[in-house]
Amino acid sequence: MKGSGGKRHNMIESCRSCEGRHLLPVLSLGTTPLANALIPEDRLAAPESRFPLEIVFCRDCSLLQISDTVDPASLFREYLYFSSFSDALLKHAEQLTADVIARRNLDSGAHVVEIASNDGYLLQFYKRAGIRVTGIEPATNIALVARETRAIPTINEFFNEGLALKLAAENEQADVIHANNVLAHVPTLNDFVRGIKHLLKHDGVAIIEVPYVRDLIEKVEFDTIYHEHVFYFSLTALSPLFERHGLKIADVAVVPIHGGSLRLFVGHQHSEAASAVRSLLRAEAESSMDRHAYYRDFANRVGHVKTALTDIVDTIKKDGKNLAAYGASAKGSTLLNYCGIGPGQIDFVVDRSTHKQGLYMPGVRIPIRAPAALLEKRPDYVLLLTWNFADEILEQQSAYREAGGRFIVPIPEPRII
Repeated sequence: MKGSGGKRHNMIESCRSCEGRHLLPVLSLGTTPLANALIPEDRLAAPESRFPLEIVFCRDCSLLQISDTVDPASLFREYLYFSSFSDALLKHAEQLTADVIARRNLDSGAHVVEIASNDGYLLQFYKRAGIRVTGIEPATNIALVARETRAIPTINEFFNEGLALKLAAENEQADVIHANNVLAHVPTLNDFVRGIKHLLKHDGVAIIEVPYVRDLIEKVEFDTIYHEHVFYFSLTALSPLFERHGLKIADVAVVPIHGGSLRLFVGHQHSEAASAVRSLLRAEAESSMDRHAYYRDFANRVGHVKTALTDIVDTIKKDGKNLAAYGASAKGSTLLNYCGIGPGQIDFVVDRSTHKQGLYMPGVRIPIRAPAALLEKRPDYVLLLTWNFADEILEQQSAYREAGGRFIVPIPEPRII
């Protein structure tokens, strides 16, 4: 099946994890462009590919997932998200690697692999500690930056069971595997987890971070829904997935990064589960996260945020004030397109990434500029699209705020600060 614009996609008939066929609707955001498909100026007149964007709940294993799969090559072979542009993400990675090195007593004989290693933002800290690293990154442009800028050995491929078997046969198994914000991106979920099993040494650990569905629902983080994010995980849905392939979640932590994430520590089947795993599974059951009823009013609450935000924007424009936005992010694309906020309301979007500046936001086609434009143009208000890095951005933009500029934070309830 093709979406408008010709790119491939297909609608699922069964759960991508357990293959159950009881899929119940949760939310539809309509038909939207690909959230990271930023538009060059010379392509503004060309049509954009658009695809249905809705999430469904699997009654059999309680996994939340989007209903349509877009060809991963269309999403990830050329990518514009470079992790190193976020100071908060770099700090997060540095703290995590220091903790893992200490807890696992890693030395120069260890091997650390990161799946979806981006520009080497995390592996650089292991490399500095004298530990051998390997990155696996499907985006050709980003893999090149990792190699040339940070000298991180990077395999430019999608991770799957076949690649894992090849590496294992070459004696390249890992003591530690990192997979941050990638498991949610992989439609072939079972193949990916089988790959982790083959690549992980007998006593190794896979440290996996995924968006937590509890934060999505309870904090109304609907803008984190886009075609790259195929899944929204609970521990209840993840446990049987790993056990199906001879792996076990040995420990878990809820971390604040990206609006709320689960950090999993996964080992082979002989691993012992920590009390934190049992406690969180019990808490999810008590909250009914394994039932469709938990998700039933989500669409109404999303509609409320849309109404409240568009009312704020309309009032600003009626008062003759100017409005810009911060963060040419995927979540920003979802929010702007779903709420119908376009160039008639927002003059421009700013972003620190030089790879995005000069391009235009998908669907709404708002120009992207450098953050210096906030002080140059002095908009009265800035809609904070990357609200998950609010503290970092507000600190960076202290001069703009001291000059009278104000930010609109859209999630979980639109407010002006």
